This record gives sequence, C-alpha cells and structure tokens, in this order.
Amino acid sequence: MGISDNLEEVEPTILIGIGFVLFLIPEPATSTLGIGLMLLGIVWWIQWA
Repeated sequence: MGISDNLEEVEPTILIGIGFVLFLIPEPATSTLGIGLMLLGIVWWIQWA
C-alpha cells in the first residue's frame, strides 16, 4: 500500500482545493477558473466512488 494506490482519491481532492483557493481570489477570471476546477474535481470524485 503506497501512495500510488491512493492517488485516485488524492488527485480530485487537490483539484477541489486549488479551485477553492482560486475562487477566493477576488478577480472574475480566477474565480471562474476556480469554480471550474472545483466542479471538475467533484465530478471526478463522484465518478471514482
């Protein structure tokens, strides 16, 4: 059991976290990109569940 076994669960979480940070930056372009990354991470997470 190494990191590669749990990598499928970590990658979407990282996308959600980066998206959340970008969403908090008060600029329309980064907020839109942040929401897109969060949605991508959530869909990816649900797909692997």
